Amino acid sequence: MDLNTVAAYRAARTRADLALAPGERLLGGGTWLYSEPQVDTTGLVDLTTMGWPALERVGDGLRIAATCTIAELARIPPEPGWGAHALFLQCANALLASFKVWNVATVGGNVCRAFAAGAMVSLCTALDAEAVVWTPDGRERRRAVEELVTGNGTTSLRDGEVLRALEIPAHALRARTAFRKIALAELGRSGAVVIGRVDADGRAVFSVTAAVERPAVLRYETLPEAGALAADIRALEGWYSDPFGAADWRRHVSGVLAAQVREELAR
Repeated sequence: MDLNTVAAYRAARTRADLALAPGERLLGGGTWLYSEPQVDTTGLVDLTTMGWPALERVGDGLRIAATCTIAELARIPPEPGWGAHALFLQCANALLASFKVWNVATVGGNVCRAFAAGAMVSLCTALDAEAVVWTPDGRERRRAVEELVTGNGTTSLRDGEVLRALEIPAHALRARTAFRKIALAELGRSGAVVIGRVDADGRAVFSVTAAVERPAVLRYETLPEAGALAADIRALEGWYSDPFGAADWRRHVSGVLAAQVREELAR
């Protein structure tokens, strides 16, 4: 879609360039920005010219630049001991998009847009990712992605803040994982995504996304009994209805998927 209200474009090279004038918007991949009219937008500030490395090792963890594309993340080579490596491609495939979109859509953009069915939100919440946020005063703050996303399309980002990166800790990368997704159509938008993780110390994490308005993360000291997990899934709040699924259906299938994930992790 042409943004016919945009009269100016500038490439950001330094952090100071990220200070927005009235009417300016940050541009990453632009796959959402260009999908509908942006009548209040008069200028674009390109984040991709900041030169951030797409993927970096930080200690034994992984730093994903906000400007890293879905395609770059999906192609990340496995590292020794990364039990969770399969999740990168699995979550990328959960994004209802063509390969053309994969090559321009950014991980940070998907997280900041914060749609309930955001596949990168699913990945980040399942792996305890922390958002590195640049603040207007030249500092940074950090927030778990499960807390950064506050609702379907809303975040706790404040005016003038910029998502710089997403950092996944080593313990999550080394974990065993299992992934399940369901949609009303074979290639449709996710109606529910459930991801399970068992860390080296035996602790278990189950994340539910797409079915609820904001990410739900359940944590256990050990892999929970089937009945306890089912009860905890049923007790979650925020189930919602839209053309891609009714709330009661989402609640039911999330329980089914969680049981399948638990069974796989118990093997």
